[in-house]
Amino acid sequence: MRTSRFALALALSAAGFAMLNPVTPSAKEVPLMTPEEARTRADGLLARMTLEEKVGQLVQYFDFGGATVAGADTTGVDLDAAVAKSEVGSMLFVTDPARINQLQRVAVTKTRLKIPLLFGFDVIHGLRTIMPVPIGVAASWDPDIAEKGQAVAAAEARAVGLHWTFAPMVDITLDPRWGRMVEGAGEDPVLGAAMATAQVRGFQGSGIGAPGHVIAGPKHFVGYGASLGGRDYDEVDLSENQLRNTYLPPFKAAIDAGAGNIMSAYMGLNGVPAAANRWLLTDVLRKEWGFKGFVVSDANGVNSLEPQGMAADQKQAAVRALQAGMDLAMSVPSGPSPMLSLIEAVRKGELDEHALDEPVRRLLEAKFRMGLFENPYVDPAKAAKVLDDPEHRRVARLAAERSAVLLANAGGLLPLDRKTLKSIAVLGPLADSGQDTLGPWVFPANGPKAVSILEGLRAKLGKAVKIDYATGVTWPTRKNRSFFDDINKPASHPEIDEKAEFAKALELVRASDVTVMVLGEPQNMEGEAASRSDLSLPGRQQNLLEAAIATGKPVVVVLMGARPFNLAEARPGALLEAWYPGSEGGTAVANLLVGDAVPGGKLPFSWIRSAAQAPYTYAYLPSHQPAGANSRYWNEDNLPTWPFGFGLSYTSFAYSDVKADRVTLKPGEAVTVSFTLTNTGKREGDEVAQLYIHQRTGTSSRPVRQLKKFARVMLQPGESRRMQFTLNADDLRYWSEVTKSWIQDVSTFDVWVGGNSQADATTRFTVVE
Repeated sequence: MRTSRFALALALSAAGFAMLNPVTPSAKEVPLMTPEEARTRADGLLARMTLEEKVGQLVQYFDFGGATVAGADTTGVDLDAAVAKSEVGSMLFVTDPARINQLQRVAVTKTRLKIPLLFGFDVIHGLRTIMPVPIGVAASWDPDIAEKGQAVAAAEARAVGLHWTFAPMVDITLDPRWGRMVEGAGEDPVLGAAMATAQVRGFQGSGIGAPGHVIAGPKHFVGYGASLGGRDYDEVDLSENQLRNTYLPPFKAAIDAGAGNIMSAYMGLNGVPAAANRWLLTDVLRKEWGFKGFVVSDANGVNSLEPQGMAADQKQAAVRALQAGMDLAMSVPSGPSPMLSLIEAVRKGELDEHALDEPVRRLLEAKFRMGLFENPYVDPAKAAKVLDDPEHRRVARLAAERSAVLLANAGGLLPLDRKTLKSIAVLGPLADSGQDTLGPWVFPANGPKAVSILEGLRAKLGKAVKIDYATGVTWPTRKNRSFFDDINKPASHPEIDEKAEFAKALELVRASDVTVMVLGEPQNMEGEAASRSDLSLPGRQQNLLEAAIATGKPVVVVLMGARPFNLAEARPGALLEAWYPGSEGGTAVANLLVGDAVPGGKLPFSWIRSAAQAPYTYAYLPSHQPAGANSRYWNEDNLPTWPFGFGLSYTSFAYSDVKADRVTLKPGEAVTVSFTLTNTGKREGDEVAQLYIHQRTGTSSRPVRQLKKFARVMLQPGESRRMQFTLNADDLRYWSEVTKSWIQDVSTFDVWVGGNSQADATTRFTVVE
């Protein structure tokens, strides 16, 4: 059975777990274990293990509490009995501390070797306290806030008994039709690598086993974001040039940051399913990069090798996955894990038992480093205190404020003037929906709550400003229904007479000083199995927007979603991209609208005009007719509505006096580019200074521009700061299809600095023999 892991994840909400209260031994603080000590202890334990015990460590099951998932029975395996028989080494989607302790007690008291279980969960952007979705945090261009947000997520996850998260998602995508764009960092490998590094550090802290932290599991290795047509799960065909220069760098950065796990992708890459792709899992990951952690499949990734045509049966699927470099198979317990068939494969001489040793060793090392042999249990009382820590909400609010991107602000409509403002019309079904404000990959069983934008505005403005609300429109019916909606119900919206509600909304617009329209997509329209064929606003939102603008009254649009929506010819006075801003989203948006916070985010992708432009990247290769690059279509230009890296502020900035500290340099040497950044406006504000390069000639053709450095800085009105970025040899190297290796060419390099990928402050330098 091939079942979406998002759907499997959401089943937790429907299933729930009975609260159990076993006597929990007191927690012990244990020092961080070195990798060398963990390996020594793992070797000692491995030497004592039987064939059956080894194979059991390679099995991971979902625990859905007996719920039916996507029409499939999940009770084919008695989980407690499987743990007692050493037939499972890891569990996922259990976040009830009592249930975790119950299963752990079985593992450490009823099995011969008392090996504890490793518990994982999709902690994508929070457990109870929800940060903005990852694409939103990437829009902050602030690795520090990304790290702090995931440190909060890790603390809450560890408090309930989790040891490992299936995050960060570091897939690059150039196609916003793909629903999982919301989970990543957008189109650029440099920004993606920076966010990957920060999130791994946030999750893992000072190292694997650090108190209050969990193992990070970057995913989906690799190319998942390049599926044909932006359709989730479909095949991917990428050249090695694309893989090496664009799609692999964020994974390499995550591993360099110390990530303890990697999750393989679902789909076939260049004809070979990722779960059994030896070139990926062994040649690149382990031999080239020296990865020492463990690899897990995505849900039923090993099982799926059979329907994907890579294996004749489940035994062959398990053998091929193991031989390719897979360590742990994540499976739905509708039947035994395919990894259990490795016992038969060894006994029949189809697999050498020693082939099991290294995968088992890596999993045991993770358990030793997490301190599970000394302290396998969790303290439920401590968990409640951590989950309700008010500091976590403060980080969530700050992250939401720093993630917002101001796309338009005609006539300085924002920030709203509280001294003269008397009335606001708030429109749109998203405005009063806390659940939608949280975004996807958030589960009711963990008790998340959010401040809606309507609530945030009312709390911020109080009785001084009259605020009226109308939903205005309803949501369309999904054509290809998702089983997610059967498991985790979408946010409820009241039944309305749309015609009457539409008219009511326009009456409010005419009667109010300003209108705030919250438009976009509900929570369940983005994420896994949520790809779209177009980028228009769902339902009649576009009609409502155009009608509101036509009244001539000031209109502010707050967008909620992760795609570059096509607003056609509509031009609201101000446009603020808030993404799915999380638990404190309403508070943050209210602060931004009235100027208590200043937008400073920048787009992590090119805001294309329509889905017809996808896939799209600013970093394209020059053609034989480069001057016509933006006029390839017969009927319209190809320029995006807003370029990669774009974002306005309530103030303004200027770049000047760009200089390279050397005109020429030799291969391997560094060059420092300096410039003056000035706040030319009347308010303090943040600017993300960005540096781009273009290599004019070389062994291979190089993109017209590539981001290489960035920094987010805050400047007071009138303040100037001398900035500098240093480009080293790694920044000037690339992987060439000609040499099949990483090279640095002699060439002249153009350099630009500015506030987006169309920056025009420039200098140059030359690499010479």
